Amino acid sequence: MEMTRSFLLASAAGLIALGGVARAADLPVKAKPIEYVKICSLYGAGFYYVPGTDTCLKLSGYTRAWMIVNSNSMGVNPDFGPGGAGNRFSNGYTWRARELVDIDTRTATEYGTLRTFAEVVFNWTSGSYSGLGNGSTVYQSIGGVSAPLNSNPGAVGYGTVGVWFAFIQFAGFTMGQAISQFSTPWGDYPGNYTELPGSSGYQPVNQFSYTADLGQGIAFSVSAQDQAPSTQAGVWNVNAASAAGIATGVYGGSDYAGTIAPDLIASLRVDQAWGLFQASVVAHDNHAAYYGATEVTGHPDDKWGWAGQLALSIKNLSTGPADSINMSGVYANGASRYVFNQNMVANFARYGGTSLAGAYQSVGIAGVSDSVFVAGAGQELTTTYGFNGAFNHNWDPHWASSLFGGLGVVRYNSTAKGYICGAFVANLALSSGVAGCNPDFEYAVVGTKTSWTPVKGLTFLAELDYTRIHQNFASGSTVVLPAQAGIGKPAALYELKDQNSFAFQLIAQRNF
Repeated sequence: MEMTRSFLLASAAGLIALGGVARAADLPVKAKPIEYVKICSLYGAGFYYVPGTDTCLKLSGYTRAWMIVNSNSMGVNPDFGPGGAGNRFSNGYTWRARELVDIDTRTATEYGTLRTFAEVVFNWTSGSYSGLGNGSTVYQSIGGVSAPLNSNPGAVGYGTVGVWFAFIQFAGFTMGQAISQFSTPWGDYPGNYTELPGSSGYQPVNQFSYTADLGQGIAFSVSAQDQAPSTQAGVWNVNAASAAGIATGVYGGSDYAGTIAPDLIASLRVDQAWGLFQASVVAHDNHAAYYGATEVTGHPDDKWGWAGQLALSIKNLSTGPADSINMSGVYANGASRYVFNQNMVANFARYGGTSLAGAYQSVGIAGVSDSVFVAGAGQELTTTYGFNGAFNHNWDPHWASSLFGGLGVVRYNSTAKGYICGAFVANLALSSGVAGCNPDFEYAVVGTKTSWTPVKGLTFLAELDYTRIHQNFASGSTVVLPAQAGIGKPAALYELKDQNSFAFQLIAQRNF
């Protein structure tokens, strides 16, 4: 009996203990606090605090559907390659789909704002066909990927990925891939989507820069930026010129050596309510390789070029709210990419009709370089200058239009002309000889754009662009061009003549 009583007491005690545990489990437990995303109002709309930090983050970008009619390249008229051929290799249209994402972070520090910025872009662009010289063709995408890869979803090379921006800003310094300190805020887009001469463009470049804020909207910047290949138009060894190259506007072999000195830039900007004024200057080293195949052949000495720019933007015009005029002018000697920006081609070959007896067709050939030389001689710097501008008008909150234009001028000195013209006569049998040879040219673009924004963040636009290549060869000059299987042109006599082209762009873009 005593053993039974002891067992029952022990059991009861166990049940009481279990009940206590159960009641304890039912007691409320303090939950871990949830960290909600908070709005960061320090740097404008769209910024949020990264949870658990004092860093503000903004994600933005756009999705674009883009078509250009009568060109083989996006944003560029058909003045070169298959597009310039004006035949069955020329695209009636070229299409591009793009997704662009911006990642902007900012943190307040005792030295000012610490900022990082990255911009990643994903493109899929249709390409064009090239001839193989045997009655067959091959498809080549804009990104250099052949048809099976570019048209097979999921395959390597399906479209292209680019990192356009990746930089750090701290205490006035900018380090990494960013817009050149030489460029204006609008680059080569004062009111357009096509590429205009007369500016250094809007393509980012690796740099180490410092900007001093002088107050009242005035800032002064100095910068060392990478020149390869963004600001290299061409160092031509004319001894390496060929008939095939000259036919495309390349008057010598590209003879760059390794990078040795960055471009050195200084810029002054005044940005106020009435508009903007900017003055920029750059020094650009032309560093050539060898005259021949090996170092024993010798090389020309380095030669520094330079470029200067003046730019003006006038805002809040009486013609309408937010109307503006943007314009810039650049003069360069041995730094041609600051006039013919890196998004443009530097070599033109546009074909057209002719009424000259015995000529198969006409052609406009033109080439841009930083310098030219021949074996045993120094570099001769190329002079370029140009301007562009636009008037931007808002009809109402939904409709806007722009009128724009740009002009680029190329001038070779007498020594450089002698080198180039000798190659022209020897390789292409120029009919007017050295006396009628003048490789100087002008390239002009004019156009208009109209956009419709039915709701915030969504825009549809159409743009019409006209270009003209103006030659300076003697009137009636002809050349004998070699066969060019890639664009279907036969070996024949061609008249050197001014050329015109049109392109039409359609864009739908959703910003976020």
